[in-house]
Amino acid sequence: MSADSADLTGLASKAARPNLHYDLIDPVTGTNYGCPPKGWRYEKPTMLKKIAEGRILWPTTKDGRPRHKLFLNELRSLYKNMSSVITGTSTSEGTRELNALVGTGVFTFPKPVELIRRVIEQACGRTDIVVDFFAGSGTTGHAVMAQNAVDGGNRRYVLVQLPEPLDPENNDQKVAADFCDKIGKPRNIAELTKERLRRAAKKIRDENPTYTGDLGFRVFKLDSSNIRAWAPDRDNLEQTLLDSMEHIKADRTESDVLYELLLKLGLDLCVPIESRTFAGKEVHSVGGGVLMACLAPKIERAEVEALAQGIVDWHKALAPAGDTTCVFRDSAFADDVAKTNMAAILEQHGITNVRSL
Repeated sequence: MSADSADLTGLASKAARPNLHYDLIDPVTGTNYGCPPKGWRYEKPTMLKKIAEGRILWPTTKDGRPRHKLFLNELRSLYKNMSSVITGTSTSEGTRELNALVGTGVFTFPKPVELIRRVIEQACGRTDIVVDFFAGSGTTGHAVMAQNAVDGGNRRYVLVQLPEPLDPENNDQKVAADFCDKIGKPRNIAELTKERLRRAAKKIRDENPTYTGDLGFRVFKLDSSNIRAWAPDRDNLEQTLLDSMEHIKADRTESDVLYELLLKLGLDLCVPIESRTFAGKEVHSVGGGVLMACLAPKIERAEVEALAQGIVDWHKALAPAGDTTCVFRDSAFADDVAKTNMAAILEQHGITNVRSL
């Protein structure tokens, strides 16, 4: 009923689909159920018609959620029960598929894509996230992409795979280790998973030239925070203070810091990210300008105006629907004057939420 259970037409912000955003009120009790963040499934005239027809089931408590009433004959036309026995595919098919993608013997006993695709088709909505904590050869990710290509869905997948090392001296792992050497990647299972997904995406794109869905993926590794924790050496506080002037760990890249920002600001790790260069400094726009970040290690006073103007012009072109957060490294600014000038220029042009790391 709400956007959580709707099809793709209901997945819209208020700015994008205002016709789906309105208060829903029980005409009998007068209880106002408000509006979910991504709107209701139906426009208001359609919703009122369904209420008049008795097709809306009202919850017994205010914190419940109204639901759409469907009759059995309607359900039968929408859904087909999944058989407890799946026929028409076998593990040997999975082996043939993977051999065709990456070569013979790289992975043993992979699951067939068709099997997992059919499970996803029956068990998942068109916008669900499918999680596989033992990714192996990456069949689950391949199957999600394949099903999206079939029905135009926008499902996403999360695959988890430890970088288990492959030993070329081990006869059972030699072919896989040699394959990693051939493609110039480290010898571990996670690299096999990623390569399979790249090749599967290309195959799906080649076989479905009119499909415009997203077939890419991003890879993340668990690590500690990029921000150095305050851990003073009580016997040498002066040196601790000096070491803490730069509180971002020295071995971390701008990308490392940027993705931690996304996590801390509650942004989706899959949101679009663009980068441009102003005054020799790389600036990142996340989510169409919801977050703009310049994580350069050094910003001189003379560079501030050109950098700020570049950010302002880009921000204006992006025209984000909500407020923008702009983030810099605190230690990057040559002095307080440079930092103050940067904030002042941005605030003059409507970017008021300027933060430092």
